Amino acid sequence: MSSLFSDWLARQTAAPAAVSAPEADKADAAKTTRPARAAKPEKIVLDTQLAAAIDIARSAIAEAAGASVIGEHLGTVAEGTRLVTHYFVCTDPVYRGWRWVAVLARAPRAKKVTVCETALLPGPDALIAPEWVPWEERLEPGDMTPRDTLPKLDRDPNLQPGFQQTEDNSADNVDQIPNFEFGLGRERVLSSDGLSAAASRWEHSEAGGEGEFAARAAGHCGSCGYLMPIAGSLRQKFGVCANAWSPFDGRVVGLESGCGAHSETDVRRPNHDPAEAVVDDYSGELEYQEG
Repeated sequence: MSSLFSDWLARQTAAPAAVSAPEADKADAAKTTRPARAAKPEKIVLDTQLAAAIDIARSAIAEAAGASVIGEHLGTVAEGTRLVTHYFVCTDPVYRGWRWVAVLARAPRAKKVTVCETALLPGPDALIAPEWVPWEERLEPGDMTPRDTLPKLDRDPNLQPGFQQTEDNSADNVDQIPNFEFGLGRERVLSSDGLSAAASRWEHSEAGGEGEFAARAAGHCGSCGYLMPIAGSLRQKFGVCANAWSPFDGRVVGLESGCGAHSETDVRRPNHDPAEAVVDDYSGELEYQEG
């Protein structure tokens, strides 16, 4: 298949109307008598003989797809010198909006029309599949199953090279870099972009400081006894919940977050102590008067 079809797929525009022009043979003859001059962009003219060969184009498509799925003729486009493409409506309901095309050509000063190619191409309103995206780029967080394995990304913007632990020898000229994110023994660790992305996800999740649980909680996670600190610079804003009664058990929570299972908060408990007895110790005499 020629490169013409790739160009059609990129354009996906309606075929322009045919433009009348002298026959290509006369143009070729004129070129032989003109003196040499500076090269100019060649203007493609529509070959009238090829443009009129609508029945030949329709018959060529019918041999491949059948005449029942070919509709009206949409137009003709000059692709090159003595090279013309005919467009037809596709009446197959499965390919609504698609168009049949037939590429016709002929040799210089020849009367015979040759069929080069036929194909079915999408029109401007055709329903086509979205652009293909590799699986490793299409996968979203939460899509993985226990049987899935992600491909390794050699250039992951969320990671940076790690460092190995070495013996502390003051005689050696070894750079000492104090950084929580330099995981000893790991080939790569989180970069600043990776840390920032993780902090943004956690902060805007339901376990962050802006969630509904945090808005209704009487105490924050930063003061809860069930909070487990995490390593690295993010420990200043996040920790891990270890409370089985909390909805965030086993999850990263913001220090400003909270829930009703805080270790130091309590509910107002009703007083179940019996009421004190009321004793009437009035000993005075009462006087009654008859009315």
